[in-house]
Amino acid sequence: MNDFHYKNGTLHCEDLALSTIAKKVGTPFFAYSHANLLRQIHAYQEAFSAVPHLIAFAVKANSNIAVLRLFGREGGGADIVSGGELHRALVAGIDPKRIVFAGVGKTTAEMKDALKAGILMFNIESAQELAALDACAKSLQMIAPVALRVNPNVNAQTHPYISTGLKKSKFGIEITQAASQYYIAMGLSNIKIVGIHSHIGSQLTQISPFVDTLTRVYELIKALRLEDVCIDHWDIGGGLGIVYNDEQPPSQKEIANALLPLLKKSGCQIILEPGRSMVGNAGTLVTRVIYTKKGEAKNFVVVDAGMNDLSRPSLYQAYHEIRPVVEKERIQEVVDVVGPICESGDFLAQDRKLGQVEADELLAVMSAGAYAFSMSSNYNSRPRPPEVLVRGKEFEVIRKRETLEDLLRGEQIPGYLQEGDLSL
Repeated sequence: MNDFHYKNGTLHCEDLALSTIAKKVGTPFFAYSHANLLRQIHAYQEAFSAVPHLIAFAVKANSNIAVLRLFGREGGGADIVSGGELHRALVAGIDPKRIVFAGVGKTTAEMKDALKAGILMFNIESAQELAALDACAKSLQMIAPVALRVNPNVNAQTHPYISTGLKKSKFGIEITQAASQYYIAMGLSNIKIVGIHSHIGSQLTQISPFVDTLTRVYELIKALRLEDVCIDHWDIGGGLGIVYNDEQPPSQKEIANALLPLLKKSGCQIILEPGRSMVGNAGTLVTRVIYTKKGEAKNFVVVDAGMNDLSRPSLYQAYHEIRPVVEKERIQEVVDVVGPICESGDFLAQDRKLGQVEADELLAVMSAGAYAFSMSSNYNSRPRPPEVLVRGKEFEVIRKRETLEDLLRGEQIPGYLQEGDLSL
C-alpha cells in the first residue's frame, strides 16, 4: 500500500492532502503516516513470530516521542545510543526492560542513568567501556547486564559512512578478541553476561551480509557456551534498507526466512534493532519553492528547506525522490533543487529531471522519515520545522515549529558586554 498518493491531482498522506497541512502549519514541515508506521512494526513482528523476539526500534532514526510511543504501544522497544535517547524512550512510555543501550562512547553519567532505569542490557564495545561499566555498577551496588558487540569483519556493501562491521570500524570488538573479553567479563563482580550483539551497517539491500554475519556469530555463541558463558539474548542488529530510488531490498519476511533456521537453533531471545526500515518511507518533507533560477550551466529550484532540515543528500550524496504536490502536465527539465543555506553543498537534489515548477508551489521530498529531523540543525540560525502525524483524514502536530526565541534558549551576554560597558 502506498500511503503517499495523488488524489484529485494533489499528493496526499493517507487521506489528507499535503497542501491542507501546509496551509495550517506553513512550510517546510515533516509529515509521517500513522498507517505506514504501524504496518512496519507489524511486518517485523509477524516475520519473526517463530522465535521469542523484541523489536527494539533504533531511536537515532527518528526520535520523536510520539513515534516512539506508537511503537511502544505495539510491543516494541528501543535501541538507544545516548542518555538523551534513554530519556526520550522513557518519556514515551517504553518499558525499560525493552531498552538496549549501544554506542562506543557511553559516559559514566549515562551508564548510571541506564542502570537506575533498569534497562534490559548494555551492548559493550570496548574493554575500557566494560571496566567503566563494572565500576559504575559497583558504585551503585548494582549488577549491569551486558552483551558484547562483536565486529564480524563483514562487508555490508553499503555507503562507507554507514558501514559498521569491518575491522577498520570504530564499532564493536573484533570477533577474534571477543572470547577473551567475555572471559574477562565473567570475572567482574558487577557484570552479568546476558547476550551477544552485532550490527554491520545501514541501508543494506542484500541478504548475504546478514547471513554471513550471523553464521560467524553463531559459531562464537557455541564456543562460548562450551566455556559456560551464558548467552540468552542475541541482538542481531538492524540495517535493512528501503527504496529511495531503484533499490530492491528484501522484505522483513525474506530476511526472516533466511535467518530463522539459525536463530531457532540458538535458543536465544532475538533482539532486532531496525530503524530506517520502520520509519524511512513513512515520512515526507514538504517544502515551498521560493525562486527558480536559470543559468548557462545549471538551472536551479530554490526551496525553503535545506541541508539543515535534510542533510543526507549533502552528507551522503543520497537520493530522495522529489514530487510536485500538484500533479499536472509539465515540461521536464534538469535542475538542482537547492535550499537557502549559505553553502555550496546545500542541495536536496542535483542534476534531477523534474517537471517545471513555479515560485510558491509545494514539493514533497520523499522517504524523509529516517535520519532527517533527527539529524537536523539550526545552521544559519534557522528554526527547525514542525513534525506532524497523519492518521486517515486528520493530523496532529507532534513537534511545534521552533521560534526565534527557541534559537536563543540557553544563551546569555556576559555582563562586561552589556550596553554602556565597552572596556576590554
